[in-house]
Amino acid sequence: MTVFQKNYTEIPELDMGPYLAGEDGAREQLAARLRHIQENIGFMVAVNHGFPWDLLERTYDKLKAFFAKPAEEKLNYKINERSVGYIPPKSTVYVSSKINENTKLDLNETLNLALERPANHPLIKAGKRLAGPNPWPDVDGFRETMIAYQQEMVTLGRKLIPLYALALDKPADFFDPYFTDPLMWSRNAHYPPMPAEENQFGIAPHCDHSFLTMLPTTEEPGLQILTTEGSWLDAPYVKGGILVNTGEYLNRWTNGRFMPTPHRVLPAKQDRYSIATFFNPNHDTIADPLDTCCGPDNPAQFEPVSMIDYVSWYIDTNYKRSFGGKQN
Repeated sequence: MTVFQKNYTEIPELDMGPYLAGEDGAREQLAARLRHIQENIGFMVAVNHGFPWDLLERTYDKLKAFFAKPAEEKLNYKINERSVGYIPPKSTVYVSSKINENTKLDLNETLNLALERPANHPLIKAGKRLAGPNPWPDVDGFRETMIAYQQEMVTLGRKLIPLYALALDKPADFFDPYFTDPLMWSRNAHYPPMPAEENQFGIAPHCDHSFLTMLPTTEEPGLQILTTEGSWLDAPYVKGGILVNTGEYLNRWTNGRFMPTPHRVLPAKQDRYSIATFFNPNHDTIADPLDTCCGPDNPAQFEPVSMIDYVSWYIDTNYKRSFGGKQN
C-alpha cells in the first residue's frame, strides 16, 4: 500500500514516466498520488512528461528579446478588449485574493497570448475574449516558436486531464468533451529588478483562475506557495520540471475538493522570466459541482458558472481599466 505524506514541507514530484510508458497500473497509481497532492498542497512538479526543454529555452530567448524593447514600442502591442497583448509594470493588483489585502501594483510586465487559432475560427469571428487573434511582436521567429510551445503545452495538458478524471472517481475520458477547443492562454512575464514598497510584490499573493496551470520551474528564485499549515515554500528549480497546480475554476467544479493554492512572487533581485500556461476547458463549459464531490453531508457550495464568464470576472477584477480590466 502506498503511504502518502500528509504535511508537505516541499513541493512533491509527479513522475509521469511509467504512466506515459504504458506500464500496468501506473496511470491509476499516479492518479491516486495526484489526488492526495491536490487535496493537501495543490502544487506539484511534473517530471518525465515529454515536453522538450530545448523548446522552452528557445521560447525564453524570444521573450527576452521582446521585453528588452523600449517601453513605447512594447505598447504597440497593448492588451486589447479580447484580453491579449502587452501589460506594462504596475498594471495589476490582485484584489480578488482571499489570503492577503493586496494594495500595491505588481512589479512585472507581461505578454498575454491566447492559443493560436485560424482567422476564420468561430470564436475569433464572434469576438470572444482570450481566443485571439494574437498581436505578435516583431521579433524574428517569435510567432513560430511560441506556437510550437503552445502545441507542446496542449499535448501535456491532454496527458494530465485523464489523471484528474481518475483522481475524481470519474472515467479517464470524462473531461475530454470539455477540452475539444480549450480556452488556453499564457501569461509570459518579466520581473525586472526595481524598488518595492511595503506589501508590494513581483506578483502579489493570489490563486489562479484556471482549471490547471503549467509553469516550467526557473533557475531564478522568487516563486513561493502557501501550505495549509501557513508556511511559504520556495518553488524549486528542477531541470525539466514543470509546476502544475489547480486553479479556482477546478476548485469550484470539484466543490472545493481540489485546492487552489495561494502563491506569490517576491520582488526580483535580477531579471526573472516565467511562462504560466492556463489550461482551461472550452469557453462555454459550465462548472457544476461534480456528483463525486458532493453528498448529503457535503452539498454543492458553488453556483454553476461558465469558463469564459469566470475568467472574464477574474481579469476585470484584477487588471486596471487602461490595461484590460475594470479597476480604476
